[in-house]
Amino acid sequence: MSKRTTLEVLFTPADFAALKHRELAGTVCVVFDVLRATSTMVTALAHGAAAIIPVEEIGEALALRRQDPGLLLAGERDGVRIPAELTGSIPFDLGNSPREFTPERVRGRTIAMTTTNGTRALRACAPATAVWVGSFLNLGATVRAIEADSPADLLLVCSGTHDQAAYEDVLAAGALCDSVWARYAGGAVADSARMARALFGSAKGDLGAAFAQSRNGRRLLALPELSRDVAYCAQLDKLSLTAAMGKDGFVRSNAGTPPPR
Repeated sequence: MSKRTTLEVLFTPADFAALKHRELAGTVCVVFDVLRATSTMVTALAHGAAAIIPVEEIGEALALRRQDPGLLLAGERDGVRIPAELTGSIPFDLGNSPREFTPERVRGRTIAMTTTNGTRALRACAPATAVWVGSFLNLGATVRAIEADSPADLLLVCSGTHDQAAYEDVLAAGALCDSVWARYAGGAVADSARMARALFGSAKGDLGAAFAQSRNGRRLLALPELSRDVAYCAQLDKLSLTAAMGKDGFVRSNAGTPPPR
């Protein structure tokens, strides 16, 4: 008899912070920070970046740069690129806008990245069997990878905003739940997964409008230099690649993922 499946969504940073007390061996995690860390990571990889090292603190990124002067530094605090005032020395090379991570800037480069919530969520999931980097941009490819792997225990982690849930992250988790529902509906489905799926169902007709209503969306739309990030990150299946964080802590593109049909 096959193992009973589980499907669960974590909504807030308090939820993923508690993962250190949870047994994750055998669990596959998908982390969403749609506006914008995970969208930025998959864009960077699609544009030829070699790898991304998600770290929690600015000091960790600076230490990695001292070890490897060729490393790019990327990240944000309060939504904007980390300035020299916060590092005590140098400004970061890149912020957290996916539109900054052009092929000319990132091709062949390894990037140390720290953001307010997204990189912390990824690190919290490190003990899991696999950690996928999810966004609307690569949702279909991520679904195909999960279907190919057929994990019994699937945990979707929403990075949130500061200490609260983020509407756009829950929508993305709901979209993934909807795509894999046939496999998991007969198992132990958490109410959080049902809630996320229902929320996505109510908003899927116009994701751009839904994003514009979110706290993060409104904040970015109010900043002329970042406002276009909202529409970019709301695109469904723009990218065919998957991204996963390995046991070495590096996020890389998974070239072996089946291409879109």
